[in-house]
Amino acid sequence: QVQVVESGGGLVQAGGSLRLSCAASGRTFSSYTMGWFRQAPGKEREFVAAISRYGGSTTYADSVKGRFTISRDNAKNTVYLQMNSLKPEDTAVYYCAINLGGITTIARRVDYWGQGTQVTVSS
Repeated sequence: QVQVVESGGGLVQAGGSLRLSCAASGRTFSSYTMGWFRQAPGKEREFVAAISRYGGSTTYADSVKGRFTISRDNAKNTVYLQMNSLKPEDTAVYYCAINLGGITTIARRVDYWGQGTQVTVSS
């Protein structure tokens, strides 16, 4: 069983920054591909960013390219999402996503989810 703990959400003004963290356990961390999705009220869960097992490959949603950076530290079993230049439209619950296979940008293909952390960006 995979256990996932997220942290780092909060309230920030537009233009500000936040860093989300997601720690996972249960198997060797480097066997997972990791990602972040988000879900705003009344909307479907959408892909934000993903990273390969050893960090050599990343992919981002167009809406966050150039502002968000995903990274991982396999020694700490943790993946991060650095969010800069935040906008009110970034407001959502952010979910850590864990996959046993390759990177996925499709929510229904995610193997495990974190509990979610709220990010609120005020204008």
